[in-house]
Parts: sequence; structure tokens; C-alpha cells
Amino acid sequence: MKKIVLLSLILLAATPVAAGEVSVAVAANFTDAARDLAPLFEKATGHTAKISFGSTGKLYAQIENGAPFDLFLAADSKRPEKAEAAGLAVAGSRFTYARGKLCLWSSRSGAWRDGVIWLKRGAFNHIAIANPKTAPYGMAAEQVMQQLGVWQGLQGKLVRGDSIAQTFQFVASGNAEAGFVAGSQVKGWKGDPGSVWEIPVSLYQPITQQAVLLNRGRDNPAAKAFLEFLHSDAARAVISAYGYGVE
Repeated sequence: MKKIVLLSLILLAATPVAAGEVSVAVAANFTDAARDLAPLFEKATGHTAKISFGSTGKLYAQIENGAPFDLFLAADSKRPEKAEAAGLAVAGSRFTYARGKLCLWSSRSGAWRDGVIWLKRGAFNHIAIANPKTAPYGMAAEQVMQQLGVWQGLQGKLVRGDSIAQTFQFVASGNAEAGFVAGSQVKGWKGDPGSVWEIPVSLYQPITQQAVLLNRGRDNPAAKAFLEFLHSDAARAVISAYGYGVE
């Protein structure tokens, strides 16, 4: 009898936990990092992550309208806080997974020697920016231009992307001479490094990127596992490699 019980326990221990799937809404700036994290998450847990990318504002609007997401990785803290307050997310599940950094980037090498002087001269036709109303990096870019006193003067040259991903493409394709993009996008760029001005954080409010467990993922083990995975050394190493600050 003891042998049968022991054998049963051994078999139970050897049986893998049923793999699940988590649906994650991810801010566009975190695209490259998330794509690197997904296979690591699957290897570590056996679960899979289905990831949807977009601007934080548009993703939040989708969540408000019942989009089937388990987790929300925003590019700010405002929308996760709002999701909790509106009863769309699990209270107490919110935390900071990354601190974003803003850059001025051109796909052309030698575009400027001093980013501030280049912006103030305005000797260019187009400069790309994510929509400040829906994209936190766009809001940060507006704050930088306001601080430098060039916001009003550059209105006619601004090309607005729906997300920071589209903004980056405007610059990468040459449709804009330069643009305000996420530092992580520059880190992930495989082409010519171009010209980069890493903007001092004193010129814009901190880009505190928070994750939150949505109500749909409350009882989903894969969703909880993904949140735990973001705290792991392996995940933090990837996030840091893309130029984000980690806590």
C-alpha cells in the first residue's frame, strides 16, 4: 500500500502543471523588450504570452470597452491607476516594471552636434512626435519642447504618430529628419545608429511604466506568472539591456 501511495506521489510530482496563455496589452515603446521576454517567459513557466501592442491611451480605451486582455503594461502610471479606480483591474496588483527614457533620434549620422541648438535653429522640414494625448512618450516630448521654448515655433513641422512605434518608423523611413522616440527603440535598432541625443530627464516628467493585473486575468495562473516573471533577474536584465531604468 505504501509503495502504491509513494508511486502516486512521484507521478503527481512529475506531472507538469497545465500550460496556460496570458493576453497582454503592451505599450508600443516596450515592443522589442516584450518580444525578447515572451520566449524566456515560456521557457521558465511553460505558459505562453499573446502580446498586443499599441499606444497606452488607445490600449486603455480598448480595455474600457471590454477588450479581452489579462494584463496591461502601460507606458505611464496614470492609466493603470485609472484602471484600478474604475474597477477594471485588481486592486494592489500595480507596480513599476520600467522607467522610460526619451531620445531625439535621426537615422542620419552627423545630423547634429548639439540637439538643443539643432531644435532651436529649426533648419529641418519635419520632426516626428507621438500623439501627446494618447502616448506618454509624446507627452514627454511636448514637455521637452516647452522647456526649450520651441513648442509653438515647431507646430508646422510636427509629424504626429498614433504611437511611439509609428513615430519611430517615420524617422527610420526618412519621412521625418528626426523624432522624439524611446531610448529602447534606439537600442533595438539594427540599422545605422544615426544621431542620438539622450535627453536629460530634468526636461520631462519621469516616464514611470506600470503593469497591472486586469479583472479578466484575476483567476488566470499564466497572468499571475507573467507578473511574477517581470520581477525576475532574467526579465530585469532584458529590460535594463534596452536602456530602461529598473527598480
